[in-house]
Amino acid sequence: MRDIRFGIIGCGLMGREFASAAARWKHLLRMSARPEIVAVSDVNPDAMEWFEAPFATSNYRELLAREDVDAVYVAVPHNLHEQIYCDVIRAGKHLFAEKPFGIDLDAATKIIECMQEHPDVTVRCSSEFPFFPAAQRIVKMVNEGAFGKIIEVRAGFCHSSDMDPLKPINWKRQVATCGEYGCMGDLGLHVLHLPLRFGFDPLNVRALLSKIIEVRPDGKGGMAPCETWDNAILACESSQGFPMILETKRISPGDTNSWYISIYGTANSAEFTTKQPKTLRTMPYTQGQNQTWREEDLGYTSAYPTITGGIFEFGFPDAILQMWASFVDELAGNEPKFRCATPDETLASHRLFTAALESYKTSQVVALA
Repeated sequence: MRDIRFGIIGCGLMGREFASAAARWKHLLRMSARPEIVAVSDVNPDAMEWFEAPFATSNYRELLAREDVDAVYVAVPHNLHEQIYCDVIRAGKHLFAEKPFGIDLDAATKIIECMQEHPDVTVRCSSEFPFFPAAQRIVKMVNEGAFGKIIEVRAGFCHSSDMDPLKPINWKRQVATCGEYGCMGDLGLHVLHLPLRFGFDPLNVRALLSKIIEVRPDGKGGMAPCETWDNAILACESSQGFPMILETKRISPGDTNSWYISIYGTANSAEFTTKQPKTLRTMPYTQGQNQTWREEDLGYTSAYPTITGGIFEFGFPDAILQMWASFVDELAGNEPKFRCATPDETLASHRLFTAALESYKTSQVVALA
């Protein structure tokens, strides 16, 4: 099995999730390559202590200069994306990047221009939820035309992570570090990954954006303003003529980390939410028969086969592992079973979020450029 040597820039939660996935690699079957974490970098030395990498540095450029690093995973605040992503690409390292792939449309465009100057570098973006078995079944249904004429699509990602008004402020509440998109930039590519992959490109948008908690504790005994959007609801017309309702929420009562997609059609409909991670709901329609939702528990049926028996449950760490299997498989020269989010898809998401800001500002439907 070929080893692909990785560096990690940004040793927070998602950096740890990648390291955990790499440690579980034997869980996967029949892989031709595996990741080996050989270097980590974070401006906070304490954050690197959890990792067991042979090289650690607070200067990420030292990591990029190493010949024993083939690829890099970067999980840093949005304002750092453009500089670090372009530095990784120019260093000739393959890049797995966090969303939104730049703090704004201009930054995303510059990253993609840098990619075009280095075509030998493979770049993908993090989006793990489409790897859930039920989401993969919906992918298969779309590819097979099982829905007939599509009537409507709804997709969303809803948190309750900011419900507590006394939660201290962090970088995601600041425009300088998170960007004006707010919750859209933080959560929106997760919502758009499948619609964009299906070719359901948004033509226009009417956006409703909400700032729910105006100030939070600043950690110094005072209060600081929350500058970014907490919740967003985007109503779009798709390129295929049907409406799409997309939502990203950081303050969603009753949700913890709920991702969902629903597609309604004349021949079939399907719904999946990670609230019920095993369950796919479908409603085939035949003229003259009653409309009845069917519920099917899919068990552990992953894109990349694993040691886990099919009767068991699939969860978030499994989706992370499947996503990384896809990226490593692609780096090994194989056609991935389901491709990770692409830079073109991230750019399409930026165009939508930029138009959504204008829509909210003008209270009008805004066409995407």
